[in-house]
Amino acid sequence: MILDTIENIETYKYLSEDIYSGLKFIKSATPDVELGEYKISEKVKAFVTEYHTVENFERGFEAHKGEIDIQYPIQGFERVKWSPITNMEVNIPYDENRDRTFYKSPSEQMTEIVIGNGYFAIFFPQDGHGPQHFFKEKEKIKKITVKVYI
Repeated sequence: MILDTIENIETYKYLSEDIYSGLKFIKSATPDVELGEYKISEKVKAFVTEYHTVENFERGFEAHKGEIDIQYPIQGFERVKWSPITNMEVNIPYDENRDRTFYKSPSEQMTEIVIGNGYFAIFFPQDGHGPQHFFKEKEKIKKITVKVYI
């Protein structure tokens, strides 16, 4: 998992061209970006969604086998729980169509981060991430999720 600010996206230019193109999309987006799907390249898509943050994300920690997630609330804040998926229990079995498994029983290394207001997170296949938690109060957020297919 990586947590960083939009101002530092040049750092990722040489890490991965695909991750960098997703970060450039996030940096260029404005809060009035339309909801929907945006094709950035053959291996990169962005999804702009809106939802209300919650106290407890019932499904648990999500992880993907074939994609990297870059998550960034362009409006509002979101608290995301993180845990390595090693030794976690499956909560909802792998869905091949949506490329995701939900896990429970996080490790002792479980932590929480807050994204929004310039901060984004990158989650790799080994990163269990539980999004949609409220930060200081429940709120409606607008979020960009970039999917980098690997």
